Amino acid sequence: MNREGRLGVGIIGAGKVGPVVGAALAGAGHALVAITAGSDPDRVEAILPGLPVLDAAEVVRRSELVVIAVPHDQLPDLVAGLAEVGAWQPGQLVLHTDAAYGTGVLAPAMAKGAIPLAVHPAIAFTGTSMDLRLLANSFAAVTAPGPVLPIAQALAVELGCEPIVIAEEDRADYAEGIATATQFSRSIVQQSTTLLARVGVPNPGLYLSTLVHSTIDHTLAEAGGGDGSSIAELDLG
Repeated sequence: MNREGRLGVGIIGAGKVGPVVGAALAGAGHALVAITAGSDPDRVEAILPGLPVLDAAEVVRRSELVVIAVPHDQLPDLVAGLAEVGAWQPGQLVLHTDAAYGTGVLAPAMAKGAIPLAVHPAIAFTGTSMDLRLLANSFAAVTAPGPVLPIAQALAVELGCEPIVIAEEDRADYAEGIATATQFSRSIVQQSTTLLARVGVPNPGLYLSTLVHSTIDHTLAEAGGGDGSSIAELDLG
């Protein structure tokens, strides 16, 4: 970290999450170093123009903070593989964005002296700059060892999120809650639009838009507490 507290950030994972997280950190003043290759280079270039594309080991070697945003089933082997080739460095920050894992999955990096952080922004990423506005109104689950928890919280804030501490042993339940909300909502809306289309409603998605949004808003308000407390006051830790 330099004297201003800014970090050289490398991104592993060029899907919908990694480039957006990188752009948010860049917006907070950090310096992006490189990103790994992805399946949609044009989209990544639109979000992070001119950022060098390097292999994962080289991204790690050049970075003070490594953000890992890869599919759930790829994360353990990736972290372990980078440890095997000697990529992780003592004192380096390693942050993953997976909902289900805490910091235990980063054990191979920790064994090399890296500092583990788990930060999951609770939004449905689209992989576009629109996500930056969503981050500014969202929460993030943070998990880290006690001495470095403030670092994870500070990075969540720099993403634009309000950090909520989730214990290591609670990450699986947290991930189930996130998956239930997203998958069930998507499934129900798809079923509803199919039924409405069957009875001749034109553009059923648009037809349901106000109804679905208002229903969800009312339900979220109720979940915030019958005494009128807001969602922001919930203690999810």
